[in-house]
Amino acid sequence: MAQLNIKVAVQKFGNFLSSMVMPNISAFIAWGLITALFIPTGFFPNESLAKMVGPMVSYLLPLLIGYTGGKLVHDQRGAVVGAIATMGVIVGSDIPMFLGSMIMGPMGGYAIKKFDQLIEGKVKAGFEMLVNNFSAGIIGGLLAILSFLAIGPAVDVFTGWLVHGVDWLVGTGLLPLTSILIEPAKVLFLNNAINHGVLSPIGVEQVKQTGKSVLFLLEANPGPGIGVLLAYCIFGKGTAKKSAPGAAIIQFFGGIHEIYFPYILMRPLLFFAVIISGISGVFTFVLLGGGLFAPASPGSILAITAVTPHHASSYIANFAGVLVAAVVSFLLSSLVLKMDKREDVTIEDAAKKMQEMKGKKSAVEGVFTGSSGKFPEHVEKIVFACDAGMGSSAMGASLLRKKVKEAGLSITVTNSAISNLTEDAQIVVTQEELTPRARNKVPNAYHLSVDNFLSSPKYDELINRLLEKDTGEMVEETKPGDSPNHENDNDLLKEENVFLNMRFANKEEAIRFAGQVLVNGGYVQESYIEAMIERDQITSTYMGNDVAIPHGTEEAKKQVIKSGFTVIQVPDGVDFDGQNVRLIFGIAGKDGTHLEILSGIAVTCSDMENIEKMVEAKTARELMNVLNQKEAVSS
Repeated sequence: MAQLNIKVAVQKFGNFLSSMVMPNISAFIAWGLITALFIPTGFFPNESLAKMVGPMVSYLLPLLIGYTGGKLVHDQRGAVVGAIATMGVIVGSDIPMFLGSMIMGPMGGYAIKKFDQLIEGKVKAGFEMLVNNFSAGIIGGLLAILSFLAIGPAVDVFTGWLVHGVDWLVGTGLLPLTSILIEPAKVLFLNNAINHGVLSPIGVEQVKQTGKSVLFLLEANPGPGIGVLLAYCIFGKGTAKKSAPGAAIIQFFGGIHEIYFPYILMRPLLFFAVIISGISGVFTFVLLGGGLFAPASPGSILAITAVTPHHASSYIANFAGVLVAAVVSFLLSSLVLKMDKREDVTIEDAAKKMQEMKGKKSAVEGVFTGSSGKFPEHVEKIVFACDAGMGSSAMGASLLRKKVKEAGLSITVTNSAISNLTEDAQIVVTQEELTPRARNKVPNAYHLSVDNFLSSPKYDELINRLLEKDTGEMVEETKPGDSPNHENDNDLLKEENVFLNMRFANKEEAIRFAGQVLVNGGYVQESYIEAMIERDQITSTYMGNDVAIPHGTEEAKKQVIKSGFTVIQVPDGVDFDGQNVRLIFGIAGKDGTHLEILSGIAVTCSDMENIEKMVEAKTARELMNVLNQKEAVSS
């Protein structure tokens, strides 16, 4: 059992490293190409273009890894904080800080994730953006300082230990064993420190005495790397397999060893492959008398050939060492990759097939019309999504949040623009026309389509299904909208912005009227009106229960000056795509300050009795009283 746990832990660790590195492989390849082509010893030396090499390896690549590591832990906010934290460790060291970025990126994501969990549901509506921005900035800044003062120096100390270890092995004559330190150190991007800091100075002294030095081959040997990449070409999977051939060419002929380091980080067991490969190669060099008369920089087979002493025995020895290392690396790497069965994926697929064969598909798949995807075993988060994330989705979320609370379920219900959906959304509720977009954004979520957000029977079906699955502690869910605070309602919905007994020829005329009211009230810019028309064309803003809530697109948020509403009573109704609308709520939302009153409106409008009262209201104040009645909002 202990061995199994260790295996699982190593696999998870490798998968996490892989997830940090693989999305950025193209950046490594770009850097490798620029390096191989334009450095002084490259194929086409160019002093100007070669200036990109240093900044890319010192800043771009570590920042990308740190950003990705943070994003894996806590999506976009984690990515930003992870990148900020990584910057501190980059500046705090003189070597490429890949190891530091793999530490600080996830640490930054974890820190901001814990902060967000701590304040969830406690931030007053309207202050979310302020809190979000300042919290990420402060936490990221503190972690950057920590990484500058502690992590960077710690990695420098670790580098020093490796350098001294190699120096000791060289001094005691245990040359093949230097690979135990050199190969892992290379993968952590400490190759230049070891090569130029230890091996090259000693090698130069040996050349003066004997005309060649095997030390120049210890770090420059392309054999271990080409073996790993060739194994990926044959036995790799997915993106790694597709990108390996190009990386192999850059590594072997261009001499840019860094190109294969991410492939080892994806599968940590490959460290053993390159270590044993390195030992085999160095043993062959020593046995046959190999060596170079100058450093091979970059470490390509072409550079090694160019600085090999012009004797047949030297060529044979050097090529034999590279070949032996490549063969050993290929065989061991192939074994590691073939043993990688990705058990987590295989088991999940097998379980799904087994359930289907047993006729239990209904236990794991969507069972009512308008749903798709696998229903989660344990639901923690439901997201209502619409185009802008500030109108219809907020109202739908309010209604379901109320039902979730009444059912005693501990589930977060929130709303979002489709473009802002994140992978932690387990169930996504959208209007039918928007479901394909939402599914493309988060394909692994369970998607529920509704025809309107105010009166869909699917809410009750969903609650019943959640109750069947719920086995956790039942706690109250507190979110904006559960206990609306109406102190600022007068700023959002003014009496002069309530219009009674209106008539419109069509929905566009009604939407333009609502938009002009918002413009006249100083809530939005003039261009917001066209954005309201565009939003309704994307998908109808009809909400059900004779209610429509026209509002702008997501891109139009920047045209909102402040949050506000207009309520338009249309007793005879106006056609919204075949639906008769008698109440129109024109919405302008900024920074979430409108969400509390919108939640109250959603709950109020879910009851047709309240709709009738507002349609029959004789004064603006009478209509507003229906909206503001506490029993309608919180019942």
